[in-house]
Amino acid sequence: MSDKDVLQDPRDKYPAPPFPKQPQPRPGLASEMNPKPDHGEESYRGSGKLAGRKALVTGGDSGIGRAVAIAFAREGADVAISYLPNDEADARQVIELIEAEGRKAVALPGDIQEESWCQAMVKKAAESLGGLDILVVNAARQQFRKDIAHLSTADFDKTLKTNLYALHWITQAALPHMPAGGAIVNTASVQAYDPSPILLDYATTKAGIVAYTKALSKQVIKKGIRANAVAPGPVWTALQPSGGQPDEKVKHFGENSDLGRPGQPAELAPVYVLLASPEASFINGEIYGVTGGNGIA
Repeated sequence: MSDKDVLQDPRDKYPAPPFPKQPQPRPGLASEMNPKPDHGEESYRGSGKLAGRKALVTGGDSGIGRAVAIAFAREGADVAISYLPNDEADARQVIELIEAEGRKAVALPGDIQEESWCQAMVKKAAESLGGLDILVVNAARQQFRKDIAHLSTADFDKTLKTNLYALHWITQAALPHMPAGGAIVNTASVQAYDPSPILLDYATTKAGIVAYTKALSKQVIKKGIRANAVAPGPVWTALQPSGGQPDEKVKHFGENSDLGRPGQPAELAPVYVLLASPEASFINGEIYGVTGGNGIA
């Protein structure tokens, strides 16, 4: 294989804006996006980094969670995915992709805004997989509001429950199942460090996830469990056209990155694999930025 076959300019690897107008109702479907996101369906190749592991990935039907679930399965893990019932079509595709790798797949439809479901979901995942040693809390709510006057208490409550309360409920329920050597990987955001004015509540929760992960890591390492987070920049997912950004921003989404395009979910998955794997045995309490050059400092 020549260098020409191996090397590729990252600026040209994936589509760049402008993108077509494509509003969707929340929570949005990856299958309805144009261009369709790359979750690694064809591109991700595993090498046994997670052989025999048992993972729960929230928001595993689309976006970053979908890419992570696919990558974990191709690295040898059995995977349970949680998702909203309305996302069954996307979730079914992920289940089939996991099973195509000869791994066990568990579908967990439900609403993580409910504490009782978070507890039941973790229990079902652990029972179905025969244990749990990787937890990826990734599902999130993002709804732009142009002015604080338009950010209702109901909006604020839904975002905090989905992004922060659920993180706590799921982690609290999962830890009794997790052995030494296990790993927790949360999804933060560049919004925690450089918040957009139209994402006031979302950015607040992502900053909370950074603090929560750092504090949690100091607790769970005493049990031999590591906790880290990934902080993505602009990533082409169904979160954006389904109310996460105004239509005009979706059209130009990611053009201000150093690469002039948004990231694809498949470009995030290898970082989650690393942080979940034994290769990251000396990594704890860290926030990994994958921002297209925008940084998290």
